[in-house]
Amino acid sequence: MRYLIFTDIHGNLEALLSVLKFARRRKIDHYLFLGDMVGYGADPNDVIQKLRMLKPISMIRGNHDKAVCCDLDSVHTFNPIAASAIHWTRETVTKKNLSYLNNLKKGPVILHDQITICHGAPFDEDYYIFGEFDAAEAFLHLETPITFFGHTHFPFIYSESDHIVEGTFLTGNSNEMKIESDKRYLINPGSVGQPRDRNTRAACAIYDDKAKKISFFRLEYEVEEAQRKILAADLPPALAERLSIGI
Repeated sequence: MRYLIFTDIHGNLEALLSVLKFARRRKIDHYLFLGDMVGYGADPNDVIQKLRMLKPISMIRGNHDKAVCCDLDSVHTFNPIAASAIHWTRETVTKKNLSYLNNLKKGPVILHDQITICHGAPFDEDYYIFGEFDAAEAFLHLETPITFFGHTHFPFIYSESDHIVEGTFLTGNSNEMKIESDKRYLINPGSVGQPRDRNTRAACAIYDDKAKKISFFRLEYEVEEAQRKILAADLPPALAERLSIGI
């Protein structure tokens, strides 16, 4: 089976459309979305509608999805710019889409005996896995050999064997790695809609469980159009500026 792994769209419709167009050429059998449909970008309703149409798909909520549903979380942990975007999104999403966000599953979710999905860490959906020490803690809470996670907006692979954890930051616009049977993995495909690794392209990955390999991709999208929409919506200009820098 071929899985498309993607996460952290953050209301960026142009980036999502680029990923979905790419996926249609790759014969995807199952979509895995790791949270944060909304927040920051100007197209929350269109992004939600696109994801609702994808089948088959397994997905979980992200911290921004949760925060938009104000009965689930507040924005006191968000910086002022992120909080402003959350308030704007709350006022913009339709009641139907707000209900959809409200009903998203909380991670981690075990898909089967090989794969788990979570947004942040398996022990806390809001926790950032940055570095081997965080990954080592996460591995203690995992039951499957492969876990896909998001939240950091950095494409990264952590592998664990004999209690030794190694991390690999993925640079460039394409990478491929073999999945070894004697290791466990924490894998982040990077962000679709708001990359933070100074690469402005949308990020995603494809996992082929038969070939036991995962491929990472960076895709061009209409950055200027996404920026134009953010400014037209009177969202903070910094949210538009960062898209052309990749931070």
